[in-house]
Amino acid sequence: MTKDTKVAPYLFLAPFLVLFLVFTLVPLFQSVPLATQHTFGPDASIDVGMEKFSRAFGDPRFWTALRNTLVFTAGSVLIQLPVALALALVLNRKHILGRGVFRLLFFSPQLVGLVFVAVLAMVMFQKQKGLVNSILAGGADLIRGLPVIGGWLPSKSEILGIPWLETLAMPALIITALWMYAGFNMIYFLAALQNVPKELEEAAMIDGAGPIRRFFAVTLPSIKPVAIFVVLLSVIGSIQVFELAYIMLPEGMGLQDSGLTLVTYLFKNGFEIGDLGYATAIGWLIAALLSVAAITQRILNRSEVRL
Repeated sequence: MTKDTKVAPYLFLAPFLVLFLVFTLVPLFQSVPLATQHTFGPDASIDVGMEKFSRAFGDPRFWTALRNTLVFTAGSVLIQLPVALALALVLNRKHILGRGVFRLLFFSPQLVGLVFVAVLAMVMFQKQKGLVNSILAGGADLIRGLPVIGGWLPSKSEILGIPWLETLAMPALIITALWMYAGFNMIYFLAALQNVPKELEEAAMIDGAGPIRRFFAVTLPSIKPVAIFVVLLSVIGSIQVFELAYIMLPEGMGLQDSGLTLVTYLFKNGFEIGDLGYATAIGWLIAALLSVAAITQRILNRSEVRL
């Protein structure tokens, strides 16, 4: 092996290593002392120890942001992933006509990007003329004449005035994330379903197992490692939600902090208020949440291997 051959891999790695060092490692190490300081502009600060962390635990807005983030995360896992799995199960069937087109349609929000989807969703959730309220009002008109249900429905003007982006921010964000990421997670489940052993499914059918029994006895155990990975991916992405809320909601957080998330609160403290120490402390608390999610995934994977 020549000297040039030995050097070549490091030359290819050099751009990544430089960027990783400058934009990841250096800021990471700098954030450790920064979380224990109170800053007065870019060049003035005083050490305050763990005061920033104790401030977070006593800050009502931090707990509101944490609660909203956990609600969004629960919606992503408990609503989005079952929908993605259901889509994958349907589109994995060979007799579905145009299943390639449907796969593309469900995946297409990923192709146009998060900002485009957020702006479009912001328009759809507007009061009075938004598409969502218009559809709800039209559906209410169809069933308003029913003797029991119709009497409980609000008026058309009340339905058109539903304030999704103001006070119902979390449901609006969860629905938008469902639209954005269900097709993305569907791809993972499709790849896993195509690797389910056919002989196990055939053996289950010979034994008289129905579709539901085959799903829980054969399909779900076979795709469990991928499912755990997708859950972890969704949890990490949901805890870090920022762009969706910042673009869709008034002031990036809705009225009365109804859509305030942890990363949005970090951003506002660090870049709008200028308290970089408090923002860094919030960042480390977010990192702790992500670490808990990653450790949980490793424990589940180890238990899966032992089984």
